[in-house]
Amino acid sequence: MPSNVTPEYQAAEEEFRQAKNPKERLRALEKMLTLIPKHKGTEKMQMQIKRRISKVKEEMDARSRKMGHGPVFNVKKEGAAQVALVGLPNSGKSSVLTRLSNADVQVGNYPFTTTIPTPGMLEYKDVQIQLVEIPALIQDVSMGKGFGLQILSAVRAADVVAIVIDLSRDSVEQMTVILEELEKGGIRLNEDPPDIEIIKRAEGGIELRGRQFLQGDEQVIKELLLREKVHNAIVVFRGDTTVDQFQEALDESTAFRPALILATKGDLKNSKEQFVQLRGQYSSYEVVPISAEKGINLEPVKEAIYRRLNIIRVYTKTPGEQVAYPPITMKPQSTVHEAAGRIHKQFQRKFKYARIWGPSAKYEGQKVGSDHILQDGDIVEVHIR
Repeated sequence: MPSNVTPEYQAAEEEFRQAKNPKERLRALEKMLTLIPKHKGTEKMQMQIKRRISKVKEEMDARSRKMGHGPVFNVKKEGAAQVALVGLPNSGKSSVLTRLSNADVQVGNYPFTTTIPTPGMLEYKDVQIQLVEIPALIQDVSMGKGFGLQILSAVRAADVVAIVIDLSRDSVEQMTVILEELEKGGIRLNEDPPDIEIIKRAEGGIELRGRQFLQGDEQVIKELLLREKVHNAIVVFRGDTTVDQFQEALDESTAFRPALILATKGDLKNSKEQFVQLRGQYSSYEVVPISAEKGINLEPVKEAIYRRLNIIRVYTKTPGEQVAYPPITMKPQSTVHEAAGRIHKQFQRKFKYARIWGPSAKYEGQKVGSDHILQDGDIVEVHIR
């Protein structure tokens, strides 16, 4: 142990040694990670603590699933994407879900109205988007409190996170609790995963390429790989990467999700001041004010959610017939070849050419090859051999 650790850290370490169950061990480890001095000399210790935290959470999650009691939190994905509505108790999530979707949910002016994830479908621009109201987050859900691990698992499964903030209360305080719990649970919002590639091989040991992008000790990186039983690999760094970011990339439970903020109860007294404070403090998030109760600003909310999905709509048609609905949804820069595969795998194998109508076409019905890049609103007619 480094000699410069604090007495508080030593007390947390002793708390870990005395812990009698996974929840107590997790709480002690979180304290140790917070209290350990952050410098190059403690990098390995930080790495070990984080690995222990990950293992304890896996143990708690596995034990919870094995016990098999409590509500079911898995929601089957439907539509183009799944959006999780996340917030503290009584923040207005149920009202938002009711206003934006076809869901029939209980709405009450009291905490914990929703006890299991509740889905509903939002239709916008011909696209079906699944909204899922997640049971309220509270402090220490990342430690397993109140079905916390199941709640975080439901958030992790979503494609986009919509944080619901009540403007009649301290908005920054709400965001602080939510972001801390999600981060402890391995969910990173509005962050890009590190740009690295791990190419496993049969022999040759571990080779690091792009070392100029690594901000940390190479030996620590190699030890992390060995802990994951990766003994032979080429690791390519293409952007600035810290040891912490590399470790998160190795941890398959870490989720990077786009997010936005839905600021509810914007019609109430003092809501404007809270909105300004929220937007100023969290400038990296799009903040959309809404009054679900009065139905104010619903269309901008739908548009904001749609933008965060980062998708394009591609309509399909069969030769001689009308355009089919709904469209298929794809990532920007998708090709005709990928669209053909979405229609049917046989269309990819027997692809001959396609005709395109819409924004990416130079003229209506343009004949294109499989590598043609599609744009939002294109109509594709695939011809096969």
